Amino acid sequence: MDKPPFGVLIANLGTPEAPTAKAVRSYLREFLSDRRVVDVPRVLWWLILNLVILVIRPPRVAKAYAKVWGPEGSPLMTISRAQQRALAAALKAEYGQDIPVSLAMTYGKPTMEEAGRELRKAGAERLIILPLYPQNSSSTTAAVHDRYSNAMAPCPHVPAARWITDYHVHPGYIGALANSVREYWAEHGQGDRLMMSFHGIPQRYEDRGDPYPSQCRATAAALASELGLSDEQWICSFQSRFGREEWVKPYTDHTLEDWGKAGVGRVDVISPAFAADCLETLEELDMENRETFIEAGGKNYHYIPCLNDRPDHIGMMVSLVKENAGGWS
Repeated sequence: MDKPPFGVLIANLGTPEAPTAKAVRSYLREFLSDRRVVDVPRVLWWLILNLVILVIRPPRVAKAYAKVWGPEGSPLMTISRAQQRALAAALKAEYGQDIPVSLAMTYGKPTMEEAGRELRKAGAERLIILPLYPQNSSSTTAAVHDRYSNAMAPCPHVPAARWITDYHVHPGYIGALANSVREYWAEHGQGDRLMMSFHGIPQRYEDRGDPYPSQCRATAAALASELGLSDEQWICSFQSRFGREEWVKPYTDHTLEDWGKAGVGRVDVISPAFAADCLETLEELDMENRETFIEAGGKNYHYIPCLNDRPDHIGMMVSLVKENAGGWS
């Protein structure tokens, strides 16, 4: 069997294996034990995590997952697998031969080790690694790098690897986002304001140099420009706060509450930080924050889905691979 010129490893955050407190507890233990995610001193954090968070949060989070869990399982896993299949098919069409594409999650399954073995079995000795995070953050993209490095540590033959660290203003990415918004507006009409809500990080992360918030703002500005929106028609905000410290602002929920009280009739919400719909979009944005806006006096709330496995999103991934595969094809 001829070896492929390279393989592609796509990575995302991860998901519990079931919408149960037990499965959520196992997932949260791995996720929240990562220093990239929470950098509180280890002894203190061990006590907080094991004696408080993993006691209180799993049943609550499991109920949230149950609201969005589909017949095939977690939305993030279902969509990620669809992206994997679509990207493999698109790359075969582009290169005229099979380019193996494997999926790994930073936390949970499939593990980085499993994805690595799959690519090795397919004969890939050179890898393009694509974390599905448009914006680069120490808590996401860097965590993938750590996880990959740990997985490769015992390997006698470490493959050559090229990393795609972000694509926050890539023309294909902004174009796909704009297409999704225009298509939604064509079917449902356009709201008074477009909120671009990104997952937040603590403010001190940005203060010490994390590029993520500035890249989120650049994404939002590029999308607003592509859509021809005035400054009054859009906002970049941040969601999913955890704990009591200050996170990057403005906060999504506070902004929606203010808009509801101010009489904003309709808001359209999109989350360009996520490559695939997941708990934070389907439950937090589409359910929780909808309720926040309506209860504050807002009239209509529309959630625009993530890019998921849209053809233009997959086409953007193909462009990223081609741009980083120079000399390997």
